[in-house]
Formats: sequence, structure tokens, C-alpha cells
Amino acid sequence: MATYAIGDIQGCFDSLRRLLARCAFDPGKDKLWLVGDLVNRGPDSLTTLRYVRSLGDAAITVLGNHDLYLLMIAEVASARRSRSDTLQAVLDAPDRAALLDWLRRRPLCHIEGEYCLVHAGLMPQWRVEKAGKLAAEVEARLQGKDYREFLANLWGSKPAYWSGKLRGMDRLRVIVNAMTRMRFCRMGEKNGCEMEFSAKGGLDSAPPDCLPWFALPGRKSAGQVLITGHWSALGLRMTPNLLALDTGCLWGGLLTAVRLEDRTLFQVASSPEERCELED
Repeated sequence: MATYAIGDIQGCFDSLRRLLARCAFDPGKDKLWLVGDLVNRGPDSLTTLRYVRSLGDAAITVLGNHDLYLLMIAEVASARRSRSDTLQAVLDAPDRAALLDWLRRRPLCHIEGEYCLVHAGLMPQWRVEKAGKLAAEVEARLQGKDYREFLANLWGSKPAYWSGKLRGMDRLRVIVNAMTRMRFCRMGEKNGCEMEFSAKGGLDSAPPDCLPWFALPGRKSAGQVLITGHWSALGLRMTPNLLALDTGCLWGGLLTAVRLEDRTLFQVASSPEERCELED
């Protein structure tokens, strides 16, 4: 039995299919851990969703920002769509309701043993156990009867800092943004650190006074291994306490898997038809 952690797929099902063949993935005995962003911008979000859902307990996927975007445009009548999304096939699918119901019941983070699987990262004040409890607050709302109201009020970048005093949608929005959108944080005296959402490039694009979230001093989750995606410009990063696996398949890069038992790396190049013009 092996566990394969895989970076952002974003509807690139052909690359996923070829990567799983390279890993010799066997759903009867192996596990997939997916960092989120199953959908959007790539050409085959519908097949990707159907396939991952069909794996049942053999696959664990956490929610990414593009997965939440799909839920928002599907469930909130007033939601504004991006002209660059590639989600119409999902919205038109006969099994749309079943797929969306399955998606909104995925966790925001998954904690098992020494690992924490999360799309973007964790605020420096959060131990992994605390992050799991905060994620459960979001999951309860997303899976509850008022999930459409929750989705309608989720979008936005404020507040950008964490405080245990936050309540209501401000609190939930910070949790979601940290776990699905964060790259850089600005260190400050007032709020400790604030998420910075404008910079989307590599480490050399850090705004003044900002550090990548995983390099923040005193980060309380540093004692465990975080498995993340989201940051294609960062590229593959494998350190004792971080596996960052978004290697830009969508942008003409690679789709990456790591076998957790021995950190063996598996990669495939994206198919030409899957490649978007480089942006983020």
C-alpha cells in the first residue's frame, strides 16, 4: 500500500491519468491525497470530478479556491463569473447535483499522523490541531442548510489577519483565505501578520516586509509536515516539514506526485491541449 500526494490538477485529467499510470496507482490498495483545485481553467474538470469521486475512500481531496469558486457560481444566483473559467460542462452535467454535493462535503484540511494536507497554508499562530478545529467550523457551514448564504458572503480579502476574537463571516473568511489563497504575509506589530494577496509570483516577488507563509518566524505548525499546492510560481519545494506540489501543470509545467512513504517523486509533462497562457 502506498499514499501518493498530488499537486493541483485544475481539470487536466489527461495529465492525471498518465501520472497515475506512472505511479502504478492501484485504487484497491493505494491512496491518493489531492491538494485541492481539482477544477477550472483546464479542459476537463467534469471528468476529473467524476473520477476522483468514483475512487471513494481511496482518494482524499481538500478544497482549493477554484473548487470553492465552482460551488459559488453554481449555488449563488448573484455570483459573478470569470470569463476565463472552464466550468460550463460541470454546470450542464446531468449529475451536476451529485458532484456539487460531494464537492462541498470535502474537508478544508486533512490531518493524519505527521501530515497536514491543505491547499495553501496555515497562519503562523495555528498549531495543526487548532487548524483542524478551525477547518471544522467552515466545513459545518458549508455542509449545513444555509450553505448558499455562506458561499454568497465568503468572497473577499478582509480581514487579512487572524484573531481569536473574530466572529461570524469575518472569522470564517480568514480561515478559508489562509487555507486556500495565502502565499505571502506581511509582518507587523498591530496584528502579528497579515496575508498579502496581490503578489502571485515566486519568492523574488515578495512585497516589502513580506515573507512566504512557511518562512514566518515562530510558525506553530512547523513541527509537522504540511502538504500544499496553490502556488505554481513557487514550484516544487520539498523540505523536512513542507511538500509544496503545485508545479504548474496548467501553465505548461508538470503534474507532480510524491509517494509519502519514501518521498519518491513522479512527474509528467502537461499535454499541449491542457496548457493555458501563463498567468496566475
